[in-house]
Amino acid sequence: MNLATVFLMLGQGQGGGGGFQFVFLGLMVLVFYFFMIRPQAKKAKQQKTFMSGLQKGDKIVTIAGIHGTINKINDDGTFMLEVNPGSYIKMEKSAVSMEMTANLNKTPAPVK
Repeated sequence: MNLATVFLMLGQGQGGGGGFQFVFLGLMVLVFYFFMIRPQAKKAKQQKTFMSGLQKGDKIVTIAGIHGTINKINDDGTFMLEVNPGSYIKMEKSAVSMEMTANLNKTPAPVK
């Protein structure tokens, strides 16, 4: 008995169960979409909006942990980051961390 014959026997043994398999496959695709693909697309859209909203004077944190203030935004997707007065680094816009920058710029809660 070869492998192809075994697969044919397994496929014919259920008699009409193919509809359930398609429904199950469709549900798996929906689960992947709602729990994996959709949240990633939403986060990518937020990141793109965040990067396009960067402007001179914004305090940011890069993904490498460098803190600084944007001094100049260039047309080639880079900006000049002032890390100390008079000390500049040319960085890519994609190097800005949205989460860490949001934590840096959020107002601290009053201490009681």
